[in-house]
Amino acid sequence: MSLERLQRWRLILGKSAEEPFKEGARRMGHAGDLLSGDMVAMDEALDVVYAEDDGIDLTKEDWEREPGGKHGAVRGRTYPKVARWLGEIRRLFPTDIVSLVQKDAIERRGLKQLLFEPEMLAQVEPSVELASMVLQLKNLVPERAKAAARDLVRKVVEDLRKRLESRMHQAVRGALNRNQHSPLRSLANLDWQRVIRQNLKNYNPELQALIPEHFSFFSRQQKRNEWNVIIAMDQSGSMASSLIYGGVMGAILASMPAVETHVVAFNQEDVVDLTALMDDPVDLLFGIQLGGSEDYWKATCYCEKFMHTPAKTLYILLADLHDTSPNQPKFEKRIEQLIEGGLKAVTLLAISDQGKPSYNHDLAKKLTNLGMPCFGCSPDRLPDLLAAVLKGQDLNVFASHAEAAGAPR
Repeated sequence: MSLERLQRWRLILGKSAEEPFKEGARRMGHAGDLLSGDMVAMDEALDVVYAEDDGIDLTKEDWEREPGGKHGAVRGRTYPKVARWLGEIRRLFPTDIVSLVQKDAIERRGLKQLLFEPEMLAQVEPSVELASMVLQLKNLVPERAKAAARDLVRKVVEDLRKRLESRMHQAVRGALNRNQHSPLRSLANLDWQRVIRQNLKNYNPELQALIPEHFSFFSRQQKRNEWNVIIAMDQSGSMASSLIYGGVMGAILASMPAVETHVVAFNQEDVVDLTALMDDPVDLLFGIQLGGSEDYWKATCYCEKFMHTPAKTLYILLADLHDTSPNQPKFEKRIEQLIEGGLKAVTLLAISDQGKPSYNHDLAKKLTNLGMPCFGCSPDRLPDLLAAVLKGQDLNVFASHAEAAGAPR
């Protein structure tokens, strides 16, 4: 094992593993400390969160104590001020690791209450996980921190919108009026697949490039409200991260004239129409009251008033399917009737890059058998899902491909 690997394993396992690795380094002829430079700083930053659990539930004051400062140590350990610690992890680690460490600090070391401090919110690395936690706790955020909380959520929303918007617009443009071409030349309307097929004979091996002679363009004319998309979002706390993606997706679709879009949020007591807030997805997300049980039948009945053209309507149920209401049999029956009437429907058990969600397998299987496939979906697959519906593809086939790519069914 090389010295570098010894050092990496030592960072992974923490200070309790120091001696065996130090002895191994000495046998390799390495004198002195095993870790040096930024590795020491990494070790100290990680130790704040991942040191062996000694039962200490850290408070805001604990996090604010300086090593050797006037407050002294906490049961034999010292903690840097949170601002300095956040600055260190952002300097030492890539963004995805920073987001993970922040999340673990909140869950393992009592950092959650510091989400209520505007100075801290201004310094954290924005992430979907942090934004979802802010949304879950938004009613507890004090007045002084509300603006900072909204700023954090807005940064996450804007980042997701940049990530998804162009591909979702492309999916709609590409799926609608596929056979209608236009002499008006515009890069945004270029039919890439047809251009490539028409010009394969012009491939230049030396340049390793296709030299096109003929171009085809889609018509820029689009009918208004050619398709209808309804997003019904389960407000249970477990769906918080997925709701952020759902809200952003709704806002993107609402900006497109070819798609009529409706977004509702629901629990067992209420169904709230958030469509009027889609111009600002941050307002939409803050309009969601996370928590409580679910009633999918009530939500579906409410959404039926938007299903004026079933054959051109996609009903997206964003839910974990843990229906605790007495109406589950009525929900299954109503979904069956709506699908028989031409409705396209799909259940997204989660929109996440983080792995398989927890969901009601029994109800998911029943809905899938009725023609409403249920699967987890990564954010980057949302444009593909939309394109599949608009092109009239079998959603069960799409779900099977998603499953093959690692999404749960």
